[in-house]
Amino acid sequence: MRAKARELVERRSFQRFVIVLIVCNAVTLGLETSPRLMDSYGGLLHALDRLALAVFVAELALRFYGHGWRFFRDPWNVFDLLVVGIAVVPATGPLSVLRTLRVLRVLRLVSAVPSMRRVVSGLLAAVPGMASVASLLALVIFVAGVMATKLFGAIAPVYFGDLGTSLFTLFQIMTGEAWPDVARDVMAQAPLAWIFFVLYILVSSFAVLNLFIAVVVSGMEDQVTADLAEAEERNAQAQARSDALLLEEVRALRAEVAELRAASSSPEATSS
Repeated sequence: MRAKARELVERRSFQRFVIVLIVCNAVTLGLETSPRLMDSYGGLLHALDRLALAVFVAELALRFYGHGWRFFRDPWNVFDLLVVGIAVVPATGPLSVLRTLRVLRVLRLVSAVPSMRRVVSGLLAAVPGMASVASLLALVIFVAGVMATKLFGAIAPVYFGDLGTSLFTLFQIMTGEAWPDVARDVMAQAPLAWIFFVLYILVSSFAVLNLFIAVVVSGMEDQVTADLAEAEERNAQAQARSDALLLEEVRALRAEVAELRAASSSPEATSS
C-alpha cells in the first residue's frame, strides 16, 4: 500500500492535477477580495476554498503515508506542510489574522513546479554571497551617510539633517527615486555637490547592486550544474543496472548453451 501511495503522489498526472488545483485556489482567493462577488457568491467561494484545502490535506497525508518519516527529510515537503497547516488552524479570536495567511497556499506552486523550485534553490544557494554584498552595500551607505550629514546637513536638513535621515535619503537615491530633486536642492547652495551624488550612484547602484545580480546568476548556474550532474548520475546508475541485467542474461544464455553442448556430446547422445 505504501508503494502504491508513493507511486500515486509521484505520478506526473497527479502532480499536474495538484498544480491546476493550486492555480484555481489562487483564483478563488483573489475573487474573495471583491465585496460584490462575496455578496453574490460568497458561499460558493468558501465551499471551493474548503474543498481545495481538503484535497491538499489528503495529498499531504498520502505523501506522508507513502514516504513515512522520510517525508520530513525533504525541505519542500516541510514547506508544504507548514503552508497547508496554517490554513487548517482555526482562524477565530486572536488567531483571526491567520485567515489572511490562507493565501500562502498559493506558494505551494513553487514546490509543485520543478522550474520554480530550481529558481528558489538557486536563490537560497546564493544567500551567503548576497550577505557579503549586502554588508558591503551597508558599509558604503553608512560612509556616504556620515559624509552627507557633515557636508549637507546645514544646507538641506530635510534630507541630511541627521544620520538616520541621511541614510534613508541615500537609500532612496540608490533606488533612483527622485534623486535629481534632492541633488538640485543641495546644489542650489553647493554647486559642486553633484560630484558626491554622481560618485555615490556609480558605486552603490551601478557597482554594488549589480554584484547582487552576479551572485544570484552564479548561484543559479551552480544549481543548474548540480541538477545536470544529478541527472547524469541517475542516468549512469540506470544504465549500469541495465548493463548488469543484460550481462546476467548473457551469462545465463552461455550456461544454457554450455549445458546443451555437454548434453549433445555425452556418450548416451553419441550411442543413440
